[in-house]
Amino acid sequence: MPSGGSNQAEASSSLRRRFSWLRAREQLIQSLLFCCSFLSILTTLSIIYVLVTESLIAIPPNTAFFQEVGLKEFFTETRWTPQYDVAQRHYGILPLVCGTMLITGISAVIGLPMGLLIAIYLSEYASPKSRRWVKPALEILAGVPTVVYGYFALRFLTPMVIIPFFHDWLGLTVLGKNALSGGIVVGLMIIPMVASLSEDVLRSVPNSLRESGYALGSTKFDVSAKIVVPAALSGIFASFLLALSRSIGETMAVAIASAGFPNLTLNPLTQIQTMTAFIVDVTQGEVVSGSTLEKSLYAVALVLFVTTMMMNLISQWVLARYREVYQ
Repeated sequence: MPSGGSNQAEASSSLRRRFSWLRAREQLIQSLLFCCSFLSILTTLSIIYVLVTESLIAIPPNTAFFQEVGLKEFFTETRWTPQYDVAQRHYGILPLVCGTMLITGISAVIGLPMGLLIAIYLSEYASPKSRRWVKPALEILAGVPTVVYGYFALRFLTPMVIIPFFHDWLGLTVLGKNALSGGIVVGLMIIPMVASLSEDVLRSVPNSLRESGYALGSTKFDVSAKIVVPAALSGIFASFLLALSRSIGETMAVAIASAGFPNLTLNPLTQIQTMTAFIVDVTQGEVVSGSTLEKSLYAVALVLFVTTMMMNLISQWVLARYREVYQ
């Protein structure tokens, strides 16, 4: 009996030590995961701090951009020439916003429908064999560097597609760098994102809905267009917003293919300058530290940050508000 009681006590002590070790390990893993999450939040807050202190509220003795340039001039002036002489400087961001929206609009016309159609094909029509080679092809398209897209637009798309069609055939004036070529390549860049996200949403629709449609005599197209797509519409719309925020933030492809002088125009055959392209253009030159030109970079970056953040928040709201839950 004493030996049995001793063995039982040793086993109980061993179990307690093992439980204590597992509990300590779980707490360590939880702390590590919390630190990783907190690091991402800290990074976002640091970005906001830099943009705000350089644009809105400066730490003395420094001055912020909007302490030198008024908000009314910044958001209503139609000329953006911060690199000119003092007498000719204008700080109206509307040309940059117009160029950004023009690129985004062209990319949306090209990338969103094609991405959705590819997602419908992969989800509803493609055989497992076809899906095995279409998906990797999309992933390759997503992995191409943006610089390559820019030079593809500059050296192939503009001289071999856009100029022969619009200039030689229609007689329109086309510049070497134009918004149309930049918008097309950005549209090609967002196709994999739209296709991947939309396919995941479409495949999450229960098969019972599809089977109900087939039981009523619907064709595959009717089931896809009238049952599956409407059931996944909130997720598709959210993927569209995320892709558009990606288009707004695109830099190198647009800077190479389209960037020139900031113009307040809706003509896609002329040069434009987006907010991201302006940041690239200025940072490549010699910018005097503490000058208004340097501070304008942060002001433009703040507008860009707020725009993309609002689009991401809207996409999250759409998902939460209109998400369909199936049992």
